[in-house]
Amino acid sequence: MLKIGNLKIGNNQCPKIIAEISANHNQSLNKAIELIKKASKNGADLVKIQTYSPENLTLDSNKKDFIIDDLKSPWHKKKLFDLYKIGETPYKWHKEIFRVAKKNKIILFASVFDEASVDFLETFNPPAYKVASFESNHYPLIKKIIKTKKPILISTGLNSLSEINSLVKFLKKNKCTKYALLKCTSSYPAKLKDLNIKTIKDMKNKFNCEIGYSDHSLGYIASNSAIHYGASFIEKHICLDNKKGIDSKFSLNVTKLKEFKNQLLETYISIGNISYGATKNERSYLKFRRSIYCAKNILKGEKLTKNNIKIVRPSYGIEPKYFDKILGKTAKVNLKFATALKWKYIKK
Repeated sequence: MLKIGNLKIGNNQCPKIIAEISANHNQSLNKAIELIKKASKNGADLVKIQTYSPENLTLDSNKKDFIIDDLKSPWHKKKLFDLYKIGETPYKWHKEIFRVAKKNKIILFASVFDEASVDFLETFNPPAYKVASFESNHYPLIKKIIKTKKPILISTGLNSLSEINSLVKFLKKNKCTKYALLKCTSSYPAKLKDLNIKTIKDMKNKFNCEIGYSDHSLGYIASNSAIHYGASFIEKHICLDNKKGIDSKFSLNVTKLKEFKNQLLETYISIGNISYGATKNERSYLKFRRSIYCAKNILKGEKLTKNNIKIVRPSYGIEPKYFDKILGKTAKVNLKFATALKWKYIKK
């Protein structure tokens, strides 16, 4: 189990939802505040921002290395620096953002992308830090976070198994005990065929820590599947308008967050425990199973045959598995049609 503030995250707890604002504030502090308030109102357990300065994330260059050339990317032809400039949550907003989160009783923390941002965020004493998939190989940054002694959530999109093994070894070597990994697919939006949700179960077995799921797909299917495979928390991007913003196309409208949470809770409840036999709510239906009944009036001393006894519902008679054993035996008493056959009515 992992604790972030007073919030417990684990498979014996209801799944927790991290509402990711990312760049969906669209350069507006008021929209960022509105997202925090609505995330809290609609049931998010935590809300997350992204804290960085573009200058510490990339270089302000027009060279092709710094231009997104993926035709399928929603950011095709954008310069990295310009994209990050649009998406940043300015340092000057943070004081107000933390204040609003506290007032609205929701835990706020941040993804960090550079070491300077860790120093800056420590002035607000956040309860945890997130490391994005693209920074998961940034060991100096991770080491900086470890020194804060705060829980670390690390996304593992793009990482090979070998890379995740190295990452976990690095965490343990640096005496980090409060960490969780997130399965994710780092494409935007992620296609269902690329999600490989089953990996979550394998990650739980291999790394023996809490596993979350960072959902970049559309809809609820992937997150529900992630809960079934053992994810104890879900990270989902939220927005005010799906048509505005660099991340909005693969984000969940914040007004649908409550519906999303209810589905995850129902999914979690349905998993239950390993259980065989009738549950408390099933017991009343046991009587509708089959048993052996008299299909005709049977006289004392008469043999029991396929013509005068029958396996039918309900279950007040002898169990059907004894049917062949009973055939050929004789009745000890007169039996009327539709009498539930009992052992006491049969001669040994």
